Amino acid sequence: MTSFLDPLINFVAAHAWLGYLVLFLAALLEAVPVVGSVVPGSTIILALSALVPGGELALQGVLLAAIAGAVLGDGSAFWAGHRSQQQILNSWPLTTYPRMLAESAAFFRRWGIWAVFFARFVPPIRAFVPMTAGALGMPPSRFYAVNIPAIVLWALAHVLPGVAAVSALHAYAGLPHDQHVGKHLWIFAVLGGALTFGVAIWIIRRRHGKEVVSPRTSETQ
Repeated sequence: MTSFLDPLINFVAAHAWLGYLVLFLAALLEAVPVVGSVVPGSTIILALSALVPGGELALQGVLLAAIAGAVLGDGSAFWAGHRSQQQILNSWPLTTYPRMLAESAAFFRRWGIWAVFFARFVPPIRAFVPMTAGALGMPPSRFYAVNIPAIVLWALAHVLPGVAAVSALHAYAGLPHDQHVGKHLWIFAVLGGALTFGVAIWIIRRRHGKEVVSPRTSETQ
């Protein structure tokens, strides 16, 4: 893997404007069923994030490219399943991955709407769950309500730790680095924390089914 990543990093460092396209395609292809099981999209995103502290790539651009690619990839897979229903799960080349299809279907049936959220963080099943969700009849509004927050958190979790580590290394070694990265890191870290907290509260409330009725309210009923 190192032999593949080193030339890619050097190429992007020399042609920074292509870096965002590479990030977009990595996130997009990783979300495509079958293709996503062999394309190391997350690894490529982690590796290219190391170019942010040196100023070759902008943090906002890296996050936007990764998020856009993942949204398009997951959305395309979902709509393919939504339009073809379960017929697509019985077609080639998906039939060459019976174990992954069975696992994604079982994962979706067990977790329901939250399978779309959790699968984004579980390779390689994340390449199959969006299509499975569409094929099994999940409404588009529910899919995107869970998928987009999951993608944002996924992108932040993949990009920010690497950027922070390389920024600290640059500062320690006295290497030139983008002075604005630290401020942006805090902003996106707070955004990620707030989004995580909001999703956690939503999960808890949905799991309980309804809000707890206060004692005063129950006495008046």
